[in-house]
Amino acid sequence: MSEITHPTIKDGWFREISEMWPGQAMTLKVNQVLHHEKSQYQDILIFESTDHGTVLVLDNVIQCTEKDEFSYQEMITHLAMNSHPEPKNVLVIGGGDGGVLREVIKHETVEEVILCDIDEAVIRLSKKYLPGMAVGFQHPKVKTHVGDGFKFLADRKEEFDVIITDSSDPEGPAETLFQKPYFELLHTALREGGVISTQAESQMLHLSFIANLKQVCKSVFPIVEYAYTSTPTYPSGQIGFMVCCKQSFIDNTNTNDNPNTTDNTTITTESNTTEEEDDEEKNKKRKLGESESKKRDVTKPLRYWSEEEEEKLCRYYNRRVHEASFILPTFARAALR
Repeated sequence: MSEITHPTIKDGWFREISEMWPGQAMTLKVNQVLHHEKSQYQDILIFESTDHGTVLVLDNVIQCTEKDEFSYQEMITHLAMNSHPEPKNVLVIGGGDGGVLREVIKHETVEEVILCDIDEAVIRLSKKYLPGMAVGFQHPKVKTHVGDGFKFLADRKEEFDVIITDSSDPEGPAETLFQKPYFELLHTALREGGVISTQAESQMLHLSFIANLKQVCKSVFPIVEYAYTSTPTYPSGQIGFMVCCKQSFIDNTNTNDNPNTTDNTTITTESNTTEEEDDEEKNKKRKLGESESKKRDVTKPLRYWSEEEEEKLCRYYNRRVHEASFILPTFARAALR
């Protein structure tokens, strides 16, 4: 069998060069190319690196490496899942590598999770070459739908508690997943109190894009926040998430504050504010029938594992990292205010 070649690999090194991050490039040393094909939607390259394990590349852009994928998969998943008091029905758009599925099913409250990815090739190849990520496909609570996320969502009304969009960069087939019509479909598909998280680029490289994306989200959702994580093989070593909630307030009377919850998490009901609400706000809440409510705050987890459970279930995410991920450096805070 002849050696597989690819234009991004020269002299034994993979080079990730893109106009989305001008003047810089990520390079990884290649042991061997495992697979290359052009699907109906994108160029797919999978290679074994010398120091980062197996690497998945779509349209010449790194999607994940076995060495650091956990920081992204855990954060995009648990920021949303632990911002919901009891997520039962979950939808994943994209994420054909299976990493988000792997994280979602760690929550025992989940009754069903559907993954919708447009490219069957990514699912098929991830099962073969990235079994540590694709393990989630084997879970009995998981259903897979190969197709367009837009079309899938068009028929869904108030079905999901959490929707996670694990998309590639806003180019090619993923471009529409960053536009207002898509977020309107997400809003419609969510149940009351539902939460979304979506890949939202790097504050070091794409701040104006993120600011525009946040405004798009705020035109649809009452609660919108930007968080970020460290993933060394992504451009600038950082990548962010937009986390949004459909409901402005949560009813304390319906919140279970018993630590003995069904998925070994504690549900917190402590107040997220330190200042007393003014009379106008109190009256507004009374008019809405929310006198026993508190404002939703996705920057603080509603549910969280014990430290022992965190160390069993996660390598990156924990309760304090959840809160810290929303604390932005001064330049980003000002731009996204």
